[in-house]
Amino acid sequence: MPDFRAYTPSATADAVEIRLTPEESHHLVTVNRGGRGDPVTAFDGHGREWLTECIDPSKGGTVLRVKESRQAKPRPYEITLGQALPKGSTMDDIVRQATEVGAARIVPLLSERTQVHLDADRADKKIEKWRTAAIEAAKQCGNPWLPVIAPLQHYAAFVAAAKDYDLKLIASLHAGTTTLKKSLAGYTAKHGRAPRKVLWLVGPEGDFSPGEMTAAISAGFQPITLGPLVLRSDTAAVYALSILSHELQGG
Repeated sequence: MPDFRAYTPSATADAVEIRLTPEESHHLVTVNRGGRGDPVTAFDGHGREWLTECIDPSKGGTVLRVKESRQAKPRPYEITLGQALPKGSTMDDIVRQATEVGAARIVPLLSERTQVHLDADRADKKIEKWRTAAIEAAKQCGNPWLPVIAPLQHYAAFVAAAKDYDLKLIASLHAGTTTLKKSLAGYTAKHGRAPRKVLWLVGPEGDFSPGEMTAAISAGFQPITLGPLVLRSDTAAVYALSILSHELQGG
């Protein structure tokens, strides 16, 4: 039987029935062909899930009867991705993959080599599109936690204000890098535990400029190599998040 999932951000923990929005109802009933009697796992993006049964597959407002409610355990670590905007629709893919890997927060950044220029209205529409992409990815992979998609920010301001992290990393093609393993080992040796809040910065096509790299290092970021090959920005983002998540889970 298909594993149907539906996003319901406003449901209460003790809900007996859940009525889905028209958008979620359309996705469940029309796109996925869910019907009466089908099991549906509803989730709010904050770790709460409801195991339900579809009792009214209305396209305008599907009703689910709750059988069980559960709260997922919070992760022992939190990863933020600061991603300089790449060209085209690549950011959509990065958001989806970051959600699948388990990023807690995604911050889209305007860097010196960013080739995308958005006015306020277009930026707001992009953010909503990325939030929708995160919801779709969470449904697909079964992630009960949605990443926060932050407003578009300028690189320099974000780097200067990035204070509340145990460890700050920047993927780099420049000289003077270290490996993630060495960085994590150094932190653990100094603090007696693995970092709990980590920030990864990943550049656009062409990487960060030398000036941006210098600014990051001055702000306490460690330049990290992702290997000898030059990766696409979307490949670099998911690779960086994947290996960091793997290492933190192991720790």
